[in-house]
Amino acid sequence: MDFINRVSEIFNNFFSTPGLSIGFCVSVLVFALLYFYLMRFLIKNNSGSLVMLFVSVMIIASVIVMLVSDMNSAIFIAVPMTFVILTVVLYSVEIKRIIYAKTSMKTEIKHNERASYDNEKVENCISEIIKALQNMSKNDVGAIIILSNGNVPSQILDSGVRLESDISSELIESVFFPKTPLHDGAMIINDTKIEAAGCFLPLSQNLDNIPKGLGTRHRAGIGVTETIDVVSLIVSEETGIISIARGGKITRYADTETLKKTLNKYYWQGQLSGRR
Repeated sequence: MDFINRVSEIFNNFFSTPGLSIGFCVSVLVFALLYFYLMRFLIKNNSGSLVMLFVSVMIIASVIVMLVSDMNSAIFIAVPMTFVILTVVLYSVEIKRIIYAKTSMKTEIKHNERASYDNEKVENCISEIIKALQNMSKNDVGAIIILSNGNVPSQILDSGVRLESDISSELIESVFFPKTPLHDGAMIINDTKIEAAGCFLPLSQNLDNIPKGLGTRHRAGIGVTETIDVVSLIVSEETGIISIARGGKITRYADTETLKKTLNKYYWQGQLSGRR
């Protein structure tokens, strides 16, 4: 009851102050319109997590306004807090990219000091990856394989199972075989090793980059390339179509030559998304 009385007293004070009532009503109207259009935009773009964050910010700001007796103090607290959180929301991709770059810098430097590759071993890795992708494509087995420069953050690697195994089509296909424990996650390939499997990836928030009909697997495959300098090889379990995502963009219907070209660049030129 004390809280309700306090809220009632605040509103009575608002409307009992000449000159403030009109300004307050206009402010509420403007705020309501902004809230409505922003919420409609977020819902239209399926940004469920952003909707929840935005609602939480508004609730916190409203509570601060109600509990602080001085209106100027309430605004001084609520407005900067709202702008800070909204900035984090609007630039979440850029912030993730900076964080991932910092956490993966050491391993990336180590990776770039490449020893001379054994030609036969590299060609075998390329052949095995392509073979696995095409076999899974024929059997409509969904998969995400990430080509890494040793720059995938530990939080992504630790979300799956570390393997450090040699690359083989049999192992790749067994990992993604339906109903197996790791089949829903991503496989991380680092040089000539399968570094981890069953890893969870950040989803793309830019739905304009995702063609209609593509689901969570493709959204994850694109999302990781928006924040980290990697390439995603994606197999659709619905259609068997093989896609390649890099730099936040996706190319579908990758054939043998396209896959071979991508993998040759990865192993021999160290090129991934083209930002190097």
